Amino acid sequence: MCYIHHYHTYPRIVGETGGKDFIFAHASADVQALSVALVRGAFEYQGQKCSAASRAYIPRSIWPQVKDQIVDMTAELKVGDVSDFTNFMGAVIDQKAFDNIKSYIDYAKSSSEAKILAGGNYDDSVGYFIDPTIVETTNPKFKLMEEEIFGPVLTIYVYEDRDLAQTLELCNTTSPYGLTGAIFAQDRQVIVQMSQALREAAGNFYVNDKPTGAVVGQQPFGGARASGTNDKAGSLINLQRWVSQRTIKENLLPPLDYRYPHLEEK
Repeated sequence: MCYIHHYHTYPRIVGETGGKDFIFAHASADVQALSVALVRGAFEYQGQKCSAASRAYIPRSIWPQVKDQIVDMTAELKVGDVSDFTNFMGAVIDQKAFDNIKSYIDYAKSSSEAKILAGGNYDDSVGYFIDPTIVETTNPKFKLMEEEIFGPVLTIYVYEDRDLAQTLELCNTTSPYGLTGAIFAQDRQVIVQMSQALREAAGNFYVNDKPTGAVVGQQPFGGARASGTNDKAGSLINLQRWVSQRTIKENLLPPLDYRYPHLEEK
């Protein structure tokens, strides 16, 4: 048992839990750049990093192009031993993770609200391997859109172009997390609109880039809401959490009378 009097100072509390990180696209997005970000952001490191893209919102007007590109790219990804650098993905971390991720894929396969566009296969006979999987759902509140999976599963909701504002609000309120997120658009006014609407949705916010890859010493990292205390690890900002600051005041002209001027009688 730990008691506060055992500490010289009050303990510093720093925390990070996770994120249900998003990519949100506008009709003006560069389709090629968006597609690459979806694949890299979701499937690098088997999707087992806190910043991995887990859900995406794509406008219907560009969805056919995006769909074709990400399905083709995903089919090309090699999965295998990480000592072979031609493999894009390796196995997930352990049996518990494998079983958990598998359960979400099976749920999507059995649901009338979702369909598997790519992947969906898994095998633990020689390691905990799960194919990079893309799921399309008709329900923006679908289980795979809301819950953190922490694996190579990307769930996509296709929205009507006219419903941009409403879908931004959906993105902002669907998950309690607030770690990373990305938007894709080439219309500068829309970028401003999207950034404002999602200002509380991600502590690390990316414009026309995948929501992963913050470099220590270059890009402060962290998120709030249920994602943690947003201490921006990997930067000078974080150092303030680990020092005990002391303020010193030296008065070179100390007062010699206790009476203030306003105490004098008129």
